[in-house]
Amino acid sequence: MAFLDRARRAQEQFDGRLRNVGHGKYGRILRMARKPAIEEYVKVLEVTWLGAVLIGSVGFMIYIFFTQVGPWFWGHFLSHLAL
Repeated sequence: MAFLDRARRAQEQFDGRLRNVGHGKYGRILRMARKPAIEEYVKVLEVTWLGAVLIGSVGFMIYIFFTQVGPWFWGHFLSHLAL
């Protein structure tokens, strides 16, 4: 019997929390939220993809510079300074 009482109390607490979902400080946002149209979703995917490619390209260029061009540049530059 104690198990059933605990289960009932837990269910009532959970239901109480659900009743307050639309009334808190984020309630207005949740009520205004809607499912995006397919055009909106595709546009968000395009912008996200473009940003990821841009950031990845910049990171790759920095990597190439420091692994390929950087050692040659600094070796060449420092050899002229030593003379």
